[in-house]
Amino acid sequence: MNTKKNLVHPYIPNSAPEIKEKMMREIGIDDIEELYNDIPDFLRFKGRMNLPDPLLSEIDLKSHAERILSKNTTCQESISFLGGGCWQHYVPAICDEINQRSEFLTAYAGEPYEDHGRFHALFEYASMMGELLEMDVVNVPTYDWGQAASTAIMMATRIADRTEILVSESISPDRLLIIQNYCNPTLKIKTLKTDYETGKIDLVDLEDTISNKTAGVYFENPSYFGCIEDQGTKISTIIHDNDALCIVGADPVSLGVLTPPSSYGADIVCGDIQGLGIHMQYGGGHAGFIATHDEEKFVMEYPSRLFGVIPTIVKGEYGFGDVTYDRTSFSKREKGKEFIGTAAALWGITAGVYLALLGPRGMQDLGKLILQKSQYAMEKISTIDKIDIIFEKTPHFKEFVVDFNKTQKKVSEINELLVKRKIFGGKDLSKEFPNLRESALFCVTEIHKKDDIDKLVLGLEGIIR
Repeated sequence: MNTKKNLVHPYIPNSAPEIKEKMMREIGIDDIEELYNDIPDFLRFKGRMNLPDPLLSEIDLKSHAERILSKNTTCQESISFLGGGCWQHYVPAICDEINQRSEFLTAYAGEPYEDHGRFHALFEYASMMGELLEMDVVNVPTYDWGQAASTAIMMATRIADRTEILVSESISPDRLLIIQNYCNPTLKIKTLKTDYETGKIDLVDLEDTISNKTAGVYFENPSYFGCIEDQGTKISTIIHDNDALCIVGADPVSLGVLTPPSSYGADIVCGDIQGLGIHMQYGGGHAGFIATHDEEKFVMEYPSRLFGVIPTIVKGEYGFGDVTYDRTSFSKREKGKEFIGTAAALWGITAGVYLALLGPRGMQDLGKLILQKSQYAMEKISTIDKIDIIFEKTPHFKEFVVDFNKTQKKVSEINELLVKRKIFGGKDLSKEFPNLRESALFCVTEIHKKDDIDKLVLGLEGIIR
């Protein structure tokens, strides 16, 4: 007896055989394969996919997923010193409370006349970010820092009418790959050398490399290594002397204590707001910002949405909505200077809640706390025999590089042993920066207690001994 049944998955619309047959009759086909006639035979998979049998009940599927997830070790039960682009900061409960409200969580698109709440919230976010950055114009968040940096670079090339960009090699390697992927083959990307004594940009190499073909120079402050670039004014002077634009990637969390890039000559500032009240997620929790001064040559090159405020016909009432909407690809898709798709607007609202909660004094206190705790961690780790801090003479914010080469152990080995002590060690840099060999990038934020740092030091001492 044939006991095989046609399975109708409850989560897949129109999966019932009788509905599929009706749909095929409606469009005039006898077999679903007719829809794929345009796909060459050599591209079609002929074998049987190695998939497990389907779990037909919701309770079985839920149990199966929970068994897989239970293998994970999270930052809830372990101390994490990982950074490198996604950082563990404290997320106030109000951030989750506000961003889960239905008018924000479910609002994707809309118009000013029907969506005042979301547009108003994003205007307030942009205003507070502008104050923090000391810039006038801030976009609705894009996907992440990588896209924000890439778009900032594209903006610079259109403004300068040149096609060469210089990028510091001390930025996130992942971000550099995104920039290269986004900008090639239209632009020529050249990397600038790092002074490996200080961790800062090599000014001699900058002066030797920049030319009348250069549209702009992109560097990050703090750098990927956590080094604070105190040569900002010198760098921007060299850039502007060559009629190019200065583009700076910045961590907004640092700007409560560090001078904003606009103060040392940045024309465009970009970065990620993940540290502003947004949880770490597997590959998510990111949103990129771009900021400039309120000048037409900058504003008209933004491909993303900008929200402004204007009085309505009702006295004392204000409305919120798009500024210069016709410059976007939403308005003129075939003539858009650069295509932009779905934004990470919900994270902008979340970051706005965070900034409103902390205020200027809170951001300053947060920055000081991170500076103090990261400095304490650097000092304690540097006392361990055979371990050094790279770029130790340069001021750092939040992140720093630990050199394990004298220990004769690989970073991967050290990290595996730390996991057994419920500690996530630093990000292994041996492949990203082979010249640093067995080194790791450690991150310390406001969530780390003195006991957490001391536990890391004791763990490293026990492993190295």
